[in-house]
Amino acid sequence: MKLKKLVYSFVSFGILTVPSVSNAQSGVTLYGLLDAGVGFIKTNTGSEYGALTGNIHNDRWGIKGVEDLGGGLSTIFDLENGFSIMNGQLKQGGREFGRQAFMGLADKTYGSIVLGRQYDPIVDLVQGLTADHPLGGSFSTPGDIDNYDNTMRISNSIKYVSPNYGGLTFEGLYGLSGIAGSPGQGAAWSGAASYASGPVGVAAGYFYSSNVSEAPFRNSWSSPTADSLFVSPINDGYQSAHSMGITRAAAQYVLDKLTVGTSYSNVQLKADGQSKFVSNEHWNIGNVFASYHLTSQTLLGLGYTCTHASGDTSATYHQANVGATYSLSRRTELYGVAAYQHASGTQRTAAGGTRQAQASIGSYGIAGGATQEVLIFGVLHRF
Repeated sequence: MKLKKLVYSFVSFGILTVPSVSNAQSGVTLYGLLDAGVGFIKTNTGSEYGALTGNIHNDRWGIKGVEDLGGGLSTIFDLENGFSIMNGQLKQGGREFGRQAFMGLADKTYGSIVLGRQYDPIVDLVQGLTADHPLGGSFSTPGDIDNYDNTMRISNSIKYVSPNYGGLTFEGLYGLSGIAGSPGQGAAWSGAASYASGPVGVAAGYFYSSNVSEAPFRNSWSSPTADSLFVSPINDGYQSAHSMGITRAAAQYVLDKLTVGTSYSNVQLKADGQSKFVSNEHWNIGNVFASYHLTSQTLLGLGYTCTHASGDTSATYHQANVGATYSLSRRTELYGVAAYQHASGTQRTAAGGTRQAQASIGSYGIAGGATQEVLIFGVLHRF
């Protein structure tokens, strides 16, 4: 009988796909990615020049595998470690395999079911249509408040991934909190769908997670399933939220060497009696971008993002980006990215007060006063 090959969800090289079954044999693969650069970031106390990593894609290494079980059924697994090449330290809270750690079964006809720590369906199906895919986190939402740059993973989760039905793919995920007597507290769930036909790609999804209760007030986001997205001055005042809901949609059109895309996100953080804020906070985020292959080796890109907060506080963030990559080979590329962000209005602070809104580009988590600029040059290598 002809051997079957599994091609499953793999973000390690910035390529977002989903579990499916095709033709080839069982095997185990070691893979990784290294991204190192030097750059400039304006902060709220001055300017920083230094070595920066994870500018296009974060450093990682991993082991993935598939075993053909016959009849179109396969076992799959992926163990992926995140670290910083600059100091060797682990990322994702010091987890050994913090980026991904899952295993499951994939069937050619019925789809895949995987269990463990993994990306949510929005990352799998929506993120690949955004500017973050080819040009990195500096193009992402200010502070990564909608997980545009994939700051968050989901632990203790079960995910179903459908086969590809003529361009249509969908996923569903549920993260179990494991809290005795309160199975819904700290749990997470998500669903997304995508459709691709010729040069057009569209996708949309929704994510929800609740926080773990503490008495009398919560001091942080402490869900046993969803990682914290509160990594910047833009949203660090809402770590005590009762729940978080994220809606995201994206569309992309490819015309020969030119790709244009747009995305929209809505983030809702709800308060309760244990939160340090009273009114629910909402963010609406709109993004447009374009990329152009000047040559087979050179990619140019630009983007614009508008983020508006309302409800508990009101703030607006305008951000412009430019970037370029140059491929030295199939595995190595040089890059340069630059971003400018302007913030206005007020933000909630982690202590519960308010302050003048501070700019914060991407998921670096660095406050920049009313404005912030980033300029980075680096090299990326895949293996």
